[in-house]
Amino acid sequence: MTTQDMEYIRMETPYVAGLPEKSGGSGDPSPVTAYGVFCGMKACAKVVYGTDALAGKKILVQGLGNVGSYLIELLVKEQAHILVSDIFEDKIKAITERFKVTVVVADEVYCADVDIYAPCALGATINSQTIPKMKCKIIAGGANNQLEDEALHAKMLQDQGILYGPDFLINSGGIINVYFEQQGDYHRSKVLEKTEDIYKMTTDVINFAAVNNITTHQAALNIATKRIEDFSRLKSPTF
Repeated sequence: MTTQDMEYIRMETPYVAGLPEKSGGSGDPSPVTAYGVFCGMKACAKVVYGTDALAGKKILVQGLGNVGSYLIELLVKEQAHILVSDIFEDKIKAITERFKVTVVVADEVYCADVDIYAPCALGATINSQTIPKMKCKIIAGGANNQLEDEALHAKMLQDQGILYGPDFLINSGGIINVYFEQQGDYHRSKVLEKTEDIYKMTTDVINFAAVNNITTHQAALNIATKRIEDFSRLKSPTF
């Protein structure tokens, strides 16, 4: 989806966000999505490695679309060792012309010797076939629905000692971005400041999971459900 796609959709309904700046929107939300993934990744690294510095860490970004590309920019500034993979040669070419990265062919993504795997393409790449091959210690990416079976594969990752940054948590920067756009008081600095909260929330989720002996995915769901229930009670009329 592009900002122009959003303009086409607005021709049919006013309930649209992610519009281009020339149309009064906030522009492409992908950079903010990538920033949220970056914050969540650093929070995971802090737990696993004792520091959130990503310098020297081998990080494989799968999917070189908008989010993946912006994530790579952030990782380059961190001086991470970046590996990339995509099924489209033109996207690989565009990235390798901009950055010094190592290209991994699609068939070798899941067995790659990396510290962090960042899925930023299609969902369901974390499944019963790929998990046994994985050597990473952290999964933190921007793709939606990364777990093919949420309960089963979250538990498999936990059992294998791989820390999973729940996708709907750490890729929520884009939603934060369009929320502020919808509120009509858009300031990129405020959006980025709010997106940085993903770091703390990821840490809270990991701690909650450890205390309750559940997966990070289930922990994120539990915390989110409680917040919704608490908010619903506040808004419910009393008689």
